[in-house]
Amino acid sequence: MKTALFLLALAALPCAAQVKIAPGPEKIAVDIHGQPFTVFYVAGPEVMKPYLHPLRAASGTYVTRMWPMENVAEEAATGKDHPHQRGLWFAHESVNKLDFWNNDASYTTPSRGRMTLKKLDRIESGTSRGSIAATFDWTDLAGALQLTESRVMTFYDEPQTRTIDLDITLTAVKPVVFGDSKDGVLGIRLRPVLQESAQRGDNFPLTGHILNADGQTTEKEAWGKPSNWCDYWGEIGGEKVGIAILDHPDNPRHPVRWHVRGYGLFAANPFGLAAFTNDKSQDGSMTLAAGQSVRFRYRVVIHPGDAKSADVDALWKRYSGK
Repeated sequence: MKTALFLLALAALPCAAQVKIAPGPEKIAVDIHGQPFTVFYVAGPEVMKPYLHPLRAASGTYVTRMWPMENVAEEAATGKDHPHQRGLWFAHESVNKLDFWNNDASYTTPSRGRMTLKKLDRIESGTSRGSIAATFDWTDLAGALQLTESRVMTFYDEPQTRTIDLDITLTAVKPVVFGDSKDGVLGIRLRPVLQESAQRGDNFPLTGHILNADGQTTEKEAWGKPSNWCDYWGEIGGEKVGIAILDHPDNPRHPVRWHVRGYGLFAANPFGLAAFTNDKSQDGSMTLAAGQSVRFRYRVVIHPGDAKSADVDALWKRYSGK
């Protein structure tokens, strides 16, 4: 794997690239305009699913939680919860009853799934954008393959924002059932100071606000509701900054439902229906036959200001072509 990463590094464009993507052992660094933006962790003993960590605003301010990957003084006053929520990830709690979401390497539950890097298909740096294309195997702990994931992530050089496009295709190698569950699929764990509400053990100012495309605010209003987009913003050292997730209109079950929590979990989940409505007569599960595929596309925008000043609705219209 280390050799493959090194060989792909040789294919990178000259250093004039404003979006520079540099492979290394078990991870891939993404720099934008000469500054670190994020790192894509794809392998290693603690990597049960790939993730981006940390995410930064154009100002350089990081907006995702550091723990458990790193210990920082700011997070000493926070409760150490959900170690499986690392940076930005894509997973689901119930895939043939295997849990690819709550699957940290420190856990002992036997029903955990694992995502393993199969190959790096392409790495491209560029003057205005760069991309990573990779294939992952979704298996049980014994290595039995359930599905393959083809992922393309595109990163953009923009003056005020940091934008990531995710294009993910899941292909079943056997019949696969995605269960109706709240824990899925595109998730982000925010920096604690951006939380809307406190958990046990938290002792710090709370600055977070939630808003979706339909005007619903707070976890109480927005959790489990379908909407074209959702935004979560707050203040870090006097800097107002937010993250928006935009749901592509061609996604299955658009508009997606939002598993957004006051404690800083921010996720888009198309597989929750009974779980979100508490109506057991409804079913948000999805079944793929062997060889069948399903495609998901999302855009993540880290922006200055709040959802209104960032005009997230205009961002979604531009992304969706509406």
